[in-house]
This record gives sequence, structure tokens and C-alpha cells, in this order.
Amino acid sequence: MTESESSAVAEPVVETVRRRKERQKDKPKRQPPYHVVLWDDDDHTYDYVIAMLMQLFGHPFEKSYQMACEMDLTGRVVVLTTTKEHAELKRDQIHGFGKDSQISRCKGSMWATIEPACGE
Repeated sequence: MTESESSAVAEPVVETVRRRKERQKDKPKRQPPYHVVLWDDDDHTYDYVIAMLMQLFGHPFEKSYQMACEMDLTGRVVVLTTTKEHAELKRDQIHGFGKDSQISRCKGSMWATIEPACGE
């Protein structure tokens, strides 16, 4: 291959790489995902947890029940993975859900936190 042929082949490749890099710069960057973690306690019933998960997260009964069981068994359960802003909103909604009327000693809502979902 002559030098002019080699140059003609290399130039389109370099131009293609440049265009690809420019397109990547224009793409919006994805936000890192966060988990909303619901923590177990003895002041809330399964009925309360299931109703809260169905109302706040739109989970069906079966999934809400499974999450309540996992939380009871392990002490915590991830109820949603989403953007940081949305995770903060859902955590705050859990904190504002109110007390469990079926347990007289219940003083308020359940506890939830958010954590980065990296490492999965």
C-alpha cells in the first residue's frame, strides 16, 4: 500500500472516531442509582408495611408481602432503586406516612434511608 493509500484509509477512521466522541459529549450523563432501604422495627405490623408499599410505591400485594417478609427476616429491604432525587422523595414519603394505628406503642412512621446502588 502506498503512503497516499494509507493516508486515505486512515483519515476516514480518524474522522469517524472524532464524530463518535462528539456524539458522546452531547449525550446526557446517567445519574448513578440509589436504593431506598426500609428498616425493620417492632412498632409496625405487616398490614401497615404492605399498605405503605402498595400506596407509596405502587407495588402489588404479593410483592409488598414478600418485601415485608424479607425485611422481617434480614432487618432491611430495598423497596426501590432510582435516581438520588427520587430516592430522597420516597424516603421522605415513608417518614411522613404516619403511625401504625394497630399498635398502641407506635410513635410514628417507619425508618428508611438511601444508599448508592453501586457495586451490583
